[in-house]
Amino acid sequence: MEPQPIFDIDSPATFRDLALETFALQYREVPVYREFCDHLKRSPARVRSIEDIPFLPISMFKSREILAQGKQPETVFQSSGTTGMTRSRHLVADLSLYQQSFTQGFKAFYGNPSDWCILALLPSYQQQPGSSLIYMADHLIRQSANPMSGYLPAEPKRAADILLKADGAGQNVLLIGVSYALLDLARSFPMKLHHTVVMETGGMKGRGQELVREALHERLCSGLGVEAIHSEYGMTELLSQAYSQGRGLFRTPPWMQVRIRDTEDPLSLVPDGKTGGIDIIDLANKYSCSFIATQDLGKKTANGHFEVLGRFDHSDIRGCNLLML
Repeated sequence: MEPQPIFDIDSPATFRDLALETFALQYREVPVYREFCDHLKRSPARVRSIEDIPFLPISMFKSREILAQGKQPETVFQSSGTTGMTRSRHLVADLSLYQQSFTQGFKAFYGNPSDWCILALLPSYQQQPGSSLIYMADHLIRQSANPMSGYLPAEPKRAADILLKADGAGQNVLLIGVSYALLDLARSFPMKLHHTVVMETGGMKGRGQELVREALHERLCSGLGVEAIHSEYGMTELLSQAYSQGRGLFRTPPWMQVRIRDTEDPLSLVPDGKTGGIDIIDLANKYSCSFIATQDLGKKTANGHFEVLGRFDHSDIRGCNLLML
């Protein structure tokens, strides 16, 4: 596996230099991104800082193939969706970059996967081909090497039995699940977990009543007997994830940054504490686009955390903080 300098970032200056280098590379080699930048008159000659870099609208992944010239995809990840819905397609030229990113990111927040029993409750994702979340879960489960690690069945009684057995063994358990399935489990079989971290990955469309993250977490804490709910913030179009270890406050690994743009002027940023659109720099997305303007709303805190507050009104609900449950 080729060494990647992004995984050795140790300062803001190093991040800045690699971000500008990545911008120049993707402007030169990714036709769709170059076309977008040219429309905004933002070539490498005019981009002197991260603030000058254009962020590609995430909706472009639904209509265009965003891939560096001369590269062939090892796989194509697709966003979740219902029949007839236009789904995002992320052409991934180097799966080893994704593997390094989610493994190093997990280690930064939770330590070595081998220290955990990893249980995944992701029924809807398992039913759809091309899920980047399932790809990540598969690899983390294998890295866990714990004989009890694996996917939980969708039926809440069977899932509860397996979870309680793993938790009762006194080992560190990570339960990573889609929000509606975790809620079904918590409602159907209330329990008190002692050694388990519960991590939600967002919701799915068309699952009933809307719940903001705070209400969801309150119900999960009550039903599963834990003090806090952790969260993973990732998406099909990225190769890195941010994590929250409680209260919906997310942090990124060193090769990923979140910036909050003005909803009226997408080329301007808003101050910390103000709500705006979430822009993401993901330097692991080397052969696609590392600069993505999402359709999520959020805000940053003074200490560098960020919150996800929902979706733009005109956007598809995607299951981040505004969940269909």
